[in-house]
Amino acid sequence: QVQLRESGGGSVQAGGSLKLTCAASTPPFSRSVYAWFRTGPGEDREFVALVRWHGGSAFYADSVKGRFTISRDNPKNEVYLQMNSLKPGDTGLYYCAVGEQYTSDLQAYDNWGQGTQVTVAS
Repeated sequence: QVQLRESGGGSVQAGGSLKLTCAASTPPFSRSVYAWFRTGPGEDREFVALVRWHGGSAFYADSVKGRFTISRDNPKNEVYLQMNSLKPGDTGLYYCAVGEQYTSDLQAYDNWGQGTQVTVAS
């Protein structure tokens, strides 16, 4: 089973930027879909963005559309989440996950990383 490791979290002021990285231990299957989810303080885990490994088509939650960009680097087996214009509401533990369905439903993802913390101060 592929191991996922997130990095790049930190603390920033509102309006700032961060870039998260999800490193996969083995090359993904071409049908793989990678996604980012987050868990805010006292909230349920919610979908942020996803990308299909083959082809790179992406989909975003309405709350981050236009501010976040998901991408992947095939040779490095890495997926990125570029986060711009960050808001306090973006604060949370960000998780990388991999599955085989192009969906925002977290139940469809069976392999998760440990998460990286993002804190946005007002």
